[in-house]
Formats: sequence, structure tokens, C-alpha cells
Amino acid sequence: MGRLACLLTLLVALLAGAVGGCSKGESSAVGDAGVPVDPVLLAFLSRARSAHHIADQHEEAGRLEQAVDPLQRLVDGPVPGGNALSAPAEVREVMADTLARLADLKSQLGRQDAALQDVERGLQLAKETTYFRGHLFEIRGLVEERLAKSLEAKGEKAAAEEAKKRALDAAEKSMAIQAEVIEKATAPGAGR
Repeated sequence: MGRLACLLTLLVALLAGAVGGCSKGESSAVGDAGVPVDPVLLAFLSRARSAHHIADQHEEAGRLEQAVDPLQRLVDGPVPGGNALSAPAEVREVMADTLARLADLKSQLGRQDAALQDVERGLQLAKETTYFRGHLFEIRGLVEERLAKSLEAKGEKAAAEEAKKRALDAAEKSMAIQAEVIEKATAPGAGR
């Protein structure tokens, strides 16, 4: 099971556990702590988990193009609140991570421009200094590396060198973001 699938399973289980104490006649679920559970958020997380499961199956079988399809439908489909940019943090994180996976898959398929567009779309959702933002820069670096190799193969040496530079810059940015995430999490008084 992939990292995102594990996260989604945990989120759904936690939210579903909060729903467990509700009687059948209630119109909105309220967990044991008295916090409302959003059934639309649950539906989105379940949909995301299913999309990633389908993609996993296709990817394991070497069918990368088919792995792209369910993930693309997820990121282009409905989200809680109707707008990904204003959706809850959990939704934005799932969307950003899904876009990173899409970018990696599309890049492996040689679709570097589409991959970079997915990275940019993900960065619009992951604006805070989080693992998800750092991961998007990591994927940007991988996409730029693949682009550099394809440009070299075509004899476009100057363009390949520029892509290599962008790849290194993206990897450095990823490292800096992830270092900041770690430092914040391990600082005295951080709520771990």
C-alpha cells in the first residue's frame, strides 16, 4: 500500500470511527468529541483511496497510461466546497499529493509539459511549508531530469543544461522545505 493510500485509510478510519456513535436518524454525523464529521469529506477521501488503489494496480502491471486515468478523474472531479483552492486542508493535501503522482507518471510517459503543469497546479494547493509542497519540488526535479535526458538525446545540449539546472534547483528547494518541516516538528514545544 502506498504512502498516500495509508494516509487516506487512516483519515477515513478516524472520521468513520467518529461517525460510529451516531444514531440512524441523525442528519449530520457528530463524533465522540462532539466534532461534526463531514460526509462529503469522507466521500472525497474514499474516492481518492479508490483512485489510488486502481492506479496502483495499473502501475504494478506496467500500464502507466491506465494508471493516470483514475488519478486525473480525481483531481478534475468534484471536491468538498466545490473549489480545490478553498477546500479543507486534508483535501488540498490529497489533491497536491495526487498531482505529484500524476506528474511522475506523465513524466515517465514522456509528457514533460503536462507533468510540469501538474506540479504547478499542486503548488497552488500546497502553499504552506509542508511535506506535500516539498514533495512537489522533488517531483519537479525528477521531471526536469527526464526532460534533460530527452533533450540531450535530441542533441539540444543548451536546453538540456538548462533543464539540469532547474532539476538541481528544484531538488535544493525540496531539501530546504523538508528541513524546515522537520525543524518545526522537532522544535521544543512542537505538538508531536
